[in-house]
Amino acid sequence: MTSRRIFLDFVGCRLNEAEIEQMARRFAGRGDVITNNVAEADVIVLNTCAVTKEAARKSRQMIAQAGRANPQAAIVATGCYAELAPERLSHLPGVTQVIGNRQKDNLIDLVSEDSAPFYEREPLAREILKPGSLGRTRAFVKVQDGCDNRCTFCITTVLRGKGRSRSPDAIIEEINLLAGAGYQEIVLTGVHLGSYGHDLGQLHGLRELVEALLSQTNVSRLRLSSLEPWDLDAGFFDLWADPRLCPHIHLPLQSGCDATLRRMARRTTQEAFAALVTAARARISDLAITADIIVGFPGETQAEFAESLAFVEAMGFARLHVFTYSSRPGTAAARMPNHVPKAIKKERSAHMLALSKRLWMVYQQEQIGRVYDVLWESAYRATPDGYIWSGLTGNYLRVFTTTSEMLNNTITPARLTGLTGDGLRAVVA
Repeated sequence: MTSRRIFLDFVGCRLNEAEIEQMARRFAGRGDVITNNVAEADVIVLNTCAVTKEAARKSRQMIAQAGRANPQAAIVATGCYAELAPERLSHLPGVTQVIGNRQKDNLIDLVSEDSAPFYEREPLAREILKPGSLGRTRAFVKVQDGCDNRCTFCITTVLRGKGRSRSPDAIIEEINLLAGAGYQEIVLTGVHLGSYGHDLGQLHGLRELVEALLSQTNVSRLRLSSLEPWDLDAGFFDLWADPRLCPHIHLPLQSGCDATLRRMARRTTQEAFAALVTAARARISDLAITADIIVGFPGETQAEFAESLAFVEAMGFARLHVFTYSSRPGTAAARMPNHVPKAIKKERSAHMLALSKRLWMVYQQEQIGRVYDVLWESAYRATPDGYIWSGLTGNYLRVFTTTSEMLNNTITPARLTGLTGDGLRAVVA
């Protein structure tokens, strides 16, 4: 079997990141070498995104930069933009294969000249699985793909297909492997994570999966990525009685105006969303709730934007991901009338981003003096007093401390003492 040097990168969401990590483990399992240096790679695998025009532009840019950095390498483009525009990508310099989402699960075999069973080369597999071997100490695990919703702005349903869930046994096996290799935190990802198990006939599939993971794995921390609000009920939050489940929930609201939500075909309202947030906060201690918001959706009037802005502020989110509406071919929203002019979208985005900054500052200030368990991820600068270490709390606060101790991939209690430019200062308790 020929061993090759593989470089992997991505643009876009955590699901794309999870897929890249899984590909890295599978390439290593068949005997290939994962490299972080694009210039020395024999094969470059790039997972693209097409959720917005900007994401598509960044995907093309990533491929072009890789081609310039290593003209001799074979570039494999995959992901959503590869599904949307395969011909365009196939003509970019260096691209030898374009593999869409529907073939992505077979990418390793399609790229490999020969194939071997996953993790056949056990020592190599263990090495690539070690925390930090892929550049981080948390592992992203894809449990679901595709989406059955028809949100009018979203191209992802077109590019990813119908909802499909991995088997619970396969997920448990992968997480036990990662936990055994030393990973302290697992992040569950999917296009529509809350629908996990629906295609398997499990109405409460995600709840049952989380319960199984908490009972059948010994991972120190388990984190859930984005959850659509209509997939949850108050009882779902009882899962957080287990302290290993990270107290951070990301709810993609998209708009705080009911009229805009209806045009988006979002299956929630201000009233239902507010009730869900209240229920979550009543059951989960130290909870951080973050959200996605789209500004400038077709037909959004100034009054609707003001209503959305006021509702978002009233919800008291810890932080926002703000997106300026981007028309995507093949979506219902692209055919709607009354598209908002670019200048107005830019102005509204600035207002929503300013609100996000204020909310984030308030939330961080409220945490000063508290003691949280921190997963320390990396030491990035030396000082006379030791290294400055960076880590994450369960409620997704970026924390920094200075110490001569080696904290990499450990979880320790730390007292938050003040704000820094990038997060919060802390003293290991």
